[in-house]
Amino acid sequence: MALYTIGEVALLCDVNPITLRAWQRRYGLVKPQRTEGGHRLFTEADIDRIREIKRWVDTGVQVSKVQSLLNNETDSERDGWRAQQEVVLQILQSGNLHRLRLWFKERGHDYPAETLTTHLLLPLRRRLQGQQPALLLMLSLLDGVLISYICSCLSSARKKNSREALIIGWNVQDTTRLWLEGWMASQQGWRVEVLAHSVSQLRPEMFDGQTLLVWCGEAPTAAQQKQLLDWRENGHDIFSLGN
Repeated sequence: MALYTIGEVALLCDVNPITLRAWQRRYGLVKPQRTEGGHRLFTEADIDRIREIKRWVDTGVQVSKVQSLLNNETDSERDGWRAQQEVVLQILQSGNLHRLRLWFKERGHDYPAETLTTHLLLPLRRRLQGQQPALLLMLSLLDGVLISYICSCLSSARKKNSREALIIGWNVQDTTRLWLEGWMASQQGWRVEVLAHSVSQLRPEMFDGQTLLVWCGEAPTAAQQKQLLDWRENGHDIFSLGN
């Protein structure tokens, strides 16, 4: 079992070591092991938990409230999703994209899009978003298969769903998240199209008569939230995704 120092974890998770110590001492959110000299050592499971904590904090949740959110998922459930992540990683390392497509198709029958996105795909993609070329290559392979699979799901959903909407990213960098949001929206009864690239300036008047589902990232700014509300009050059929 690999163990990581607090400095290594700080780099992997983009979290200041001082913050990690506070999450442990003040809030009890992480429980690293200790060497005989008292130095902290973190496992892969600890790193997953830290990334999940950071995700909640980045979305605006107070650190003191995160523990209750984490407790909603049992250790056995987390271990189960972690095992599925490892399966995907092994397939990616083998380069067998056909096998990966089949694997996602099977999981898509077993779980709804929101469950897969929250518990499998987002944590897995965070693990691959490092600086190492091998990780970036696997992330690119994963995203390509994901978008292809989601396209087929959206095509099937268009045959039965009745409410049409356009998925738009507003000042976001992660295009794959747009497709994941579109996939989840399609299972909520929407017949969606996905705007391929994020926009820096959103102009709802250009999409007159269309419903817009806007993804502003995991932590939309106060200005974005106010602008969306103003547009709705002015008669635009526009809603924020993920909030």
